[in-house]
Amino acid sequence: MKLRFSRSQLCLPYAVFLILFVIAPLIVIVYYAFTNGQGNFTFDNFVNFFSNGNTIGTLFYSLFLSLTTTVVCLIIAYPTAYILARSGFKKQYVLLMLFILPMWINFTLRITALKEVLTAIEGNISLYPFLNSVIGMAYDFLPFMILPLYTCFQKLDKSLLEAAADLGANKFSVFLHVTLPLSVPGIVSGITMVLLPSMTNYVVLDMLYNSTYIMGSLIGSYFKAKDWNNGSMISLVLLAIIFIVTLITNKFSDKDNDARRTIL
Repeated sequence: MKLRFSRSQLCLPYAVFLILFVIAPLIVIVYYAFTNGQGNFTFDNFVNFFSNGNTIGTLFYSLFLSLTTTVVCLIIAYPTAYILARSGFKKQYVLLMLFILPMWINFTLRITALKEVLTAIEGNISLYPFLNSVIGMAYDFLPFMILPLYTCFQKLDKSLLEAAADLGANKFSVFLHVTLPLSVPGIVSGITMVLLPSMTNYVVLDMLYNSTYIMGSLIGSYFKAKDWNNGSMISLVLLAIIFIVTLITNKFSDKDNDARRTIL
C-alpha cells in the first residue's frame, strides 16, 4: 500500500518549526517587553527608552553607522558586480568566488587579520573608531551586496540595451534609463541584506576597539545584567524598524515593476 501525502500534510514540519522557533520566541519577547520585573503590564520600558538621551543616541548612532556601511558597500559593489556580469570574462565565476571566499573563513579570524592590517597602517586604531568600524563592517558585508547585484545584472536582457542604443541613446543614457532602473531589485536586496544586520553587529566594534554602543551591544548588556524586560523591548524596537524597512523596500519593488513595464 502506497503512502500518499497531501500538500497540507507536507507543510506540517515547517508549521511545527515556525511555531517552536519563530512564533513562541516572539511571544516571549512581546511578553517581557510589555511587563516589568514583577510581571505587571507596563509601557514604562518604551517610555524610558525613548526619553533617555543615551539610548536614543545609541539608536541614531547605529542607524548612521549602518547607513554609512550600506552606502560604502553599494559604491564598491555596484561597479564591481556590473563589470563581473557584463564584461564577458571567461573566468568571471572565479573572480566572483574571490569576493565570496572570505565568507568561508571564520568571522573572528577575518576581523583579527583586518585589525592587524589597520594597526600596521594607522599605528593606533583606537584613534579612528568610526572609520575602522565602517571598514570592518564593509569588509564583512560586501559579498552580501555584490551577490544580488551580480545576479540582477546577469539577468538583464541585452536586447533592451541594444534597442536603446539603436534608438540613438549614448552609453550614459542607456545606463541611466535602462540598466539602472532594471537593477533596482538587486540594489534593494543588497541594501536589505547589509543595512539591517550591520545595525546590530557589535562584534566588529568590540574587536576594532570602538567603545561606542550600538543596538546589538545594548541588547547584550541588558541580557547580561538579567534585565529581560528592557532587552526584549529593544529587540521589539528593532523588529519594528525591520518591518518599516521591509515596507519601504516593497514599495521600491513595486515602483521597479512599473519602470520595467514602461521600458518594455
